[in-house]
Parts: sequence; C-alpha cells; structure tokens
Amino acid sequence: MLELLLPERCAVCARPGAVLCADCRDTLVRLHEPLCERCGSPGPWPVRRCAECAGRRLAFTRARAAVVYDERTRRLVREWKEHGRRRLAHEAARLVAAVVPAAAVDALVHVPGDPERAWRRGDVPPRGLARALGQEWGLPACELLRRARSLPPQRGLSLADRRRNVRDAVVATGPPPRRVCLVDDVYTSGATADACASALRRAGARHIEVVTFARAVR
Repeated sequence: MLELLLPERCAVCARPGAVLCADCRDTLVRLHEPLCERCGSPGPWPVRRCAECAGRRLAFTRARAAVVYDERTRRLVREWKEHGRRRLAHEAARLVAAVVPAAAVDALVHVPGDPERAWRRGDVPPRGLARALGQEWGLPACELLRRARSLPPQRGLSLADRRRNVRDAVVATGPPPRRVCLVDDVYTSGATADACASALRRAGARHIEVVTFARAVR
C-alpha cells in the first residue's frame, strides 16, 4: 500500500521506480587501479604511499572504496543519511562487492554514529552498510566501537582540524578479532578511519582494512 501511495524514486535523479535506477548506477564512477597501495587514492600509476598519506602514521593496513565521491554520489549519500532511505545501504553494498575484492578478515566493524545524530536520523548508515556487505561477503558484522564523546560535524573542516576533531573520540566496547574490516560510508581525509582503527588496535586487532562506499578524490 505504501509503495502505491508513495512510489520509490531514484536517490540521484528522482525518477520513479527504484531507489537507485540502472542509469544512475551505471554513471557512478568506479575506483579501479592504479591506486595508492595504502589509502586507495587513485593516480596515474600505483604507489606504496601517495602525497595524501605519505608521512602519516596510519593505524589501518589499507583503505579501499567503490566509487568517487562526486556530485551524483553526494546526492545518493545525502538521501541515505539525511532522509532515512535505508534501502540504499543494500545498493551501496552491492556496488562495493562488485568493485572491491572481499577483505581477508574475520569480521566487519562499522564506524559508530554520533548518538544525537543517530537518534535524529533513526539509523546509523555505516551499520546498515556493514550488515549488507556482510551478507554479500559472507562475514559477520559486529558492533565493537562507540563514540567516547559527541563531535561537531566534520564538514567544512581542514584536514588538520578533521584529525584533531576525532582524536581519541572512539573507543572499543570489547576485544575485536585479530583481523577486521572497518566499514564506513565515505572516506574523505581518513581521519575518522584512522581514529577507529587506532581504537581497534588498542583493543587487540592486528590487521585492519578499511572499506567505504565512496571516496573523496583530490
């Protein structure tokens, strides 16, 4: 009945029919090699460390993403995160599974949501993505991280301010598996991923991969 009264519309172009239409899915820019071996930034040739991550102490082994965080992807993520369209988590997971090789880990762990924003949105998008991706990859999705304090939004902050903003803001709630994959919706500066990976390492994880749906490309 709800589908009849309020038919689904594409999160990108608003065309009726599907939460993400086939045309818009095809236009999302996939991230393929060559990539930075460590942080997954695309470039003209493969490198072990790119200008974006060189000189930084990163707690994760490597990061990979499915699509470029461009204007179309921003629309999709905005609908997913701000307008509560949870079905987009499954579309995002299918795209990740199609582009990123399955991580050789024991479990998936999602980036924790801010409690106030989670209450307002009624959802934690990275949790939905981790669960859907776990179904695609045949891996369990665990809740092992929480925010130690509320954070101001990262949007609009410089790279240095982003890193300071999330420092020591995440803690583990229990011992993680030795090999885990950290899941988030968007990789921008890597500050959030690094803070979460640091918390997992302090709790006992030894190999941490990061997988996100989208990635900002500079």
